[in-house]
Amino acid sequence: MSLSPPVKSSVKAKADRKRSSMVYKDNAYRWNRENYSRNRRFFDIWTFVLSLMTGFWLNKKSWSYPGGATEEKRKARRKEQAVWIRNTLLELGPTFIKVGQLFSTRADLFPSEYVDELAKLQDKVPAFSYEQTKNIIEQELGKTLPELFQNFEPIPIAAASLGQVHKATLHSGETVAVKVQRPGLKKLFEIDLTILKGITRYFQSHPELGKGRDWLGIYDECCRILWEEIEYLNEGRNADTFRRNFRDRDWVKVPRVYWRYTSPRVLTLEYVPGIKISHYEALEAAGLDRKVLARQGAEAYLSQLLNDGFFHADPHPGNIAVSPNGSLIFYDFGMMGQIRTDVRKQLMKTLFGIAQKDANQVVASLVELGALAPTDDMGPVRRSIQYMLDHFMDQPFENQSVSAISDDLYEIAYDQPFRFPATFTFVMRAFSTLEGVGKGLDPEFSFMEVAKPFAMEIMTNGNGSQGNTFLNELGRQAAQVSTTALGLPRRLEDTLDKLERGDIRMRVRSIETERLLRRQSNIGLATIYALVTCTLTLAATLLLINHYLWLSAIAAISAGALGVVLIRTIIQLDRYDKTF
Repeated sequence: MSLSPPVKSSVKAKADRKRSSMVYKDNAYRWNRENYSRNRRFFDIWTFVLSLMTGFWLNKKSWSYPGGATEEKRKARRKEQAVWIRNTLLELGPTFIKVGQLFSTRADLFPSEYVDELAKLQDKVPAFSYEQTKNIIEQELGKTLPELFQNFEPIPIAAASLGQVHKATLHSGETVAVKVQRPGLKKLFEIDLTILKGITRYFQSHPELGKGRDWLGIYDECCRILWEEIEYLNEGRNADTFRRNFRDRDWVKVPRVYWRYTSPRVLTLEYVPGIKISHYEALEAAGLDRKVLARQGAEAYLSQLLNDGFFHADPHPGNIAVSPNGSLIFYDFGMMGQIRTDVRKQLMKTLFGIAQKDANQVVASLVELGALAPTDDMGPVRRSIQYMLDHFMDQPFENQSVSAISDDLYEIAYDQPFRFPATFTFVMRAFSTLEGVGKGLDPEFSFMEVAKPFAMEIMTNGNGSQGNTFLNELGRQAAQVSTTALGLPRRLEDTLDKLERGDIRMRVRSIETERLLRRQSNIGLATIYALVTCTLTLAATLLLINHYLWLSAIAAISAGALGVVLIRTIIQLDRYDKTF
């Protein structure tokens, strides 16, 4: 019984040898060694962190820029640093590749240059050997490879930081894709996350880095996502749920899970080949309608988000393919998102607030969503949101760009009290990715145009049928007045509660008191100048009597200079008294 399929051509043999030579380098990175050193790992990670902090510190120093600091030079340096960060994360291995990908959704934490570069972070790591793959499968499934599969290709068809995929054939004749977890991954995660916890605590206690940032909460969220993604049983359940949600749509294909051949470290799925959705020329050659594919991709994601509340959190082009008959194929269900009913309601309120250009409602709903941290003074944040609403809502809904809106939103969010939940940032990133893919498939594609029917349905269900414009506006204003009136007692009660807790700060300015304080300050300065002038004059006289001419001249010049300052101060006092 053959474990590898027969090679039918010299071309395929050469391709296999080329792929093998590219991927089989177990010692290409230190973390990929079977017995890597914990101390060496500690040194590598802290070296990266300290180098990064040094770079951030230098960014703030004007003298570190040749010829002086300008905004263009600052941006150029940030871009260079972002490329270095991305390459270093790749060298540090699976944990940091995934953390970098998660941080690419946190534009509220990092400048846009870093976020854009981290979004390009792809899994380019060496594959592990066939022997390791074989040992893991036999250990996990409790049988030898020949007992499990009729054929098993030793060369992976795809390799990533967390695992790799091999093509195989079951004894029943069905072709499957076997996903095998990277050996030693859990041990590596435990070491890295322990070190990262110490770094997180340092960041949290740092007077600048920790201000207004919940680094420990971010660390916990990263840990949760990382551990869930390497639990293949969980990924299998996600695939089944996703498949059930699309069972009534024949234009969406989701691979079936073979549970008899699945364990926490091995996942066996139906082998569903297709053309990568970003291979536009291949799609054209296959006779597929690119405009239809662009629209269906957007509709599929909007359906996941608004109808199912269970969505693919990483829909990059590598995870979406197209079958020969034009069906969309989804892969990789390790990172999924869920939107609870209460969150959907708050998203509705946010949508209505945006449609009505009501910054107060948008701020209130974002606070309830946990996307915005309440502060003592919400005025600057409210003005930023109002600016965004005025800037974008002047355009027709279908002409707006998701990427432009998200970029502007993240620009406003950076260094503000926004705390976008992972779900929100995953959705925005997915929208931007799908819009980019759609534009590649169809240059005239508009994601907002596809989303318009969904938005209109939500708005209609939420606000009732659209009637006369004047009556709608009158009704809206009446509803706003009534809402304000009904909410007034509650707002008064909240204000009184804050007063009792001492959370409200009152700033009182007295013009008369300020005038008196400034006058007293000037009088004090004039008195000091007069005393010093008299002292220097006396010293100059005594030095002159004792024939110390040079010292006497220095003292006299100093006394004259201070005398001039004294006269100017007296003139300012007189002028200030006349003014007030």
